[in-house]
Order: sequence, then structure tokens, then C-alpha cells
Amino acid sequence: MPTVVHDFDWPDRVLVGTIGEPGSRAFYLQVRQGRRVVSVLLEKEQSALLAMHMDRMLDELMQEGNPYRIPSDAPAELIDTEPLEPVDEQFRTGTIGLGWDPTTSQLVVQAYSDVELDEDPDSEEEQPEEALVIRMPVGTARAFVRSTRDIVASGRPLCPVCGQPIDPGGHVCSMPGGL
Repeated sequence: MPTVVHDFDWPDRVLVGTIGEPGSRAFYLQVRQGRRVVSVLLEKEQSALLAMHMDRMLDELMQEGNPYRIPSDAPAELIDTEPLEPVDEQFRTGTIGLGWDPTTSQLVVQAYSDVELDEDPDSEEEQPEEALVIRMPVGTARAFVRSTRDIVASGRPLCPVCGQPIDPGGHVCSMPGGL
């Protein structure tokens, strides 16, 4: 079965947002271009890693001798702090890829649907049923990194002793002398 690709060039909006309360939030990568909106479910860790790797790639592209103008910080006017648009989940994300398109000076994010692999070693590897491909300019990418980090950090506070999240109802610390 061929993979269905949701392709976005120069999106109007791209962000990671959440639904739910800290401790039970669902994370979504959402992109809009015109009236078309696609939302894919992510894990919190996937969101954090995507932001980290995008930031690293942008920093590497800033190296001396690179002809691309990469902002060192997120342009304030591009930082999206608005909530998600109504979510109609397209798929749960499994694998995420990140690349650079030098012909358009854009970062390319590829999110593939989670695939259950067949345990039969003689079967061909399953292909993802869907993919989301987003090409975004470098300023938008910096803003995406910043807003994604803010969303990830806005969860439950961490225990200063054991480093585990503290639930609204309290915390049983696993370290001696903890809370």
C-alpha cells in the first residue's frame, strides 16, 4: 500500500501544542496552510527531541562560510503561543526525520505514522501508511523550537530531590529524605 503524504511548503502555521492537563497531556504537531490543517499525535519526548535537533541543525547552519542567513534567536513576531486549532488526529507519529533543503533554505520535518512490524522475518518490512512533510523557513523553525520548548517545560514541576514529576495531588519521592 503506498504511503499517503501530507505535504506542506511554506506553512502559515506550524506548532506543537497540547490537549489536557499536565500529567495527562496529549502532544500534537499541527500545521496549517490556507484552510488545510493536519494534526499528528506525538509523545512529549518526541516533541522535546525534535526541538533539540532542529536547534542543533540551525546552529550548525550558522557556521562561518555558510551562505544562509540563519537567525540566532527566534524572531518575536513568529513565536506562536496560541492554542491548537480544532484537532482531528491524522495519525500517531512513529519515526521523525529532519533535513535541510538548500534549494529553498528550509528545514524539512518528516513525521511518519507508527508502524507495527510483522514478526515474520521473511515478510517485507511494513511501510508507514501516512507521512507529514513540512518545509519551513529558518525563522519559523527557530520560533517553532522556542515555542515547543516552552510547551514541553510547562508540564508538572520536577522534584528537586529525585527529579521525577510532582503530581497535583502530591509526590512520593523515591530518594531518602525526599518529599
